[in-house]
Amino acid sequence: MLDGNLDTRAGRLNDRYRHHAAIEVLRRAVTDPDLGKVALVSSFGAESVVLLHMVSKVAPGLPVLFIDTQMLFPETLDYQREVAAKLGLTNVQVITASEAEIAAHDPDGTLHKVNPDACCDFRKTVPLERVLSGYDAWITGRKRFQNGQRAALEFFEPEPPARLRVNPLAHWRPEDVQDYMIENRLPRHPLVAKGYPSIGCAPCTSPVAPGEDPRSGRWRGQEKSECGIHFIGGRMVRGKVSA
Repeated sequence: MLDGNLDTRAGRLNDRYRHHAAIEVLRRAVTDPDLGKVALVSSFGAESVVLLHMVSKVAPGLPVLFIDTQMLFPETLDYQREVAAKLGLTNVQVITASEAEIAAHDPDGTLHKVNPDACCDFRKTVPLERVLSGYDAWITGRKRFQNGQRAALEFFEPEPPARLRVNPLAHWRPEDVQDYMIENRLPRHPLVAKGYPSIGCAPCTSPVAPGEDPRSGRWRGQEKSECGIHFIGGRMVRGKVSA
């Protein structure tokens, strides 16, 4: 059993690794006893390949959890298979809502038009929670430069009631991401070249014009800016979808 409350453990880990590079934070996260059992959650989106490449170098057998909402771009599904094979990731787990959940909540596939929060909840948040309930911590690719709720990210943060989140790239700049991809000759998501710097489900993602915020194409025209899997502290927490 892990010792101490979440805030204490997160603070201890941030103090321990405050001056470490991203790959060293990741390397230690998969073995540090203060983290426990760890998995990486990846969308295989526009910038995901950076963290996936790092995992391939330090722990290629680490569980990589990929949520297939069944509304993703075909290019994302193809890219997921390409990257996993190229990097030698041996434990990619595809997570989906069950047929029964889809029949109950979105039988005609139009829920995203009337209640996108509920659509994200049952297609992403609830299925992910089922799997993450078996882990003590999970690794994300979030970064401070993505602004909003991410502007003050630390490497380690508490996720009540019982998990930690690890953000190895928290302090990276946009140019750091691009430089890493170039230096390591990593495959790009094909939609990036078509104007999609942030990629989610096909119905809720649009191209971004030059000068726009990279995430402005997600849920364009709505106040929504996150799918919900990163909300804590009273904001769209994981749980049962409302009827």
